[in-house]
Amino acid sequence: MSDFDSYENFKKEAEDRGYYINNDKEFVQSLLDSIKVNINRYGYASCPCRLASGVKLEDLDLICPCDYRDSDLVEYGACFCALYVSEDVLNGNLKLKSIPDRRIKTLKSKKEEVSAMMNGQPNAGVPIWRCKVCGYLCGREDPPLKCPICKAESLRFEHICNR
Repeated sequence: MSDFDSYENFKKEAEDRGYYINNDKEFVQSLLDSIKVNINRYGYASCPCRLASGVKLEDLDLICPCDYRDSDLVEYGACFCALYVSEDVLNGNLKLKSIPDRRIKTLKSKKEEVSAMMNGQPNAGVPIWRCKVCGYLCGREDPPLKCPICKAESLRFEHICNR
């Protein structure tokens, strides 16, 4: 059984990693079903709310959970497709609103990034965050809202370097 098979399984997996899922079960199940369609179509779980190219290396940033999830959660309280939500949204303390698509790279710059990855050149300048409670490390623009290991809040993360 994959993470995308049912709302209950997906919700449990997300919560085990420190994330919350939209509480509209029917809406979430429709997104999960759409992700399964993309798995069957492309061989990977591309976000159903964005147009995938069908080339995995070009779509790595769109594989659920997408690269933009955490930044969207921090800034808007939900990811672009509203599958993942913040605790404030879940508890009704923050209303969902329209979220702009962060995927603003041009096709040319995407191809350059894929080419660099294939040649063993990692993306420079990605901030590295360390959980001061358990030592978990992650490389992304912002720390997660909660540590997926110890569940410490994002304020417990420190920026240690850029890669």
